[in-house]
Amino acid sequence: MSIRALFIDMDGTLLTSSNEISQRNAEAINRVINQGVKVFLATGRQYEITAPYHSLLGLKAPMICLNGASIHDGLTGRIVQMNPVVLDEEYFHHITNENQYNVIVHTADGFYCNKTCKEVDEWTREGEVPPRYIGDLRHADYRNALKYNVKTGRHGSYLSHFFSNEADVIDWKDGFEIVAPGVSKWAAIQVLIRAFGINPEETAAIGDGPNDIQMLRNAGFSAAMANAGQEVKSAADIITGHHELDGLAEFIERYLVKSYAI
Repeated sequence: MSIRALFIDMDGTLLTSSNEISQRNAEAINRVINQGVKVFLATGRQYEITAPYHSLLGLKAPMICLNGASIHDGLTGRIVQMNPVVLDEEYFHHITNENQYNVIVHTADGFYCNKTCKEVDEWTREGEVPPRYIGDLRHADYRNALKYNVKTGRHGSYLSHFFSNEADVIDWKDGFEIVAPGVSKWAAIQVLIRAFGINPEETAAIGDGPNDIQMLRNAGFSAAMANAGQEVKSAADIITGHHELDGLAEFIERYLVKSYAI
């Protein structure tokens, strides 16, 4: 197996539930980098809460953020590509306000939310950048929305179908996300591997969520975490360990480092 690029999801894959990178995961990533493999973070997170982990791991490659809606230079953080999503804002906010759901709008300039929550507080702590606005989003002056995150407390399909004609939706067990048509981690990966002269069959990917399914299906070799749902596991070539038990390192050590051993 000749793997030249590894794409790693963050939450539920790289990170523990306390948002930490284990020593074993960090060491495994360093080993595969030293063997010449380019390592990329591919996440649903905003840049500001991706960059600290990118820096901690000493990565240089570009970052895929917001499910592929933005790609950031690995050294400067500058956006090198973004794909804003255009919604009928009046209709969107009417539905979400009527039901009092938690809504987060991720933009090129930061994120906006209608109320604080544990997730927002954690993001503020990690990225050291608070939301640009908290309150009724109908009055927020945001532009270049890249992803809408709606927490309903129910499976996303309960509501997301209302927006599927104008955007791509990703259903989660507690809500859904909205991105521009054609946006995905895999679409962003294709942009990057073309730039680096890497073929799809030379890529490896690992993740645990619905937003990882396309990259797991299309990468040359892929792994789903033990903590992933069945649909995600079905999209991958193999299943590795739980994210609390260094499943990422297990995948790298067993399949990627071994394949490059001399």
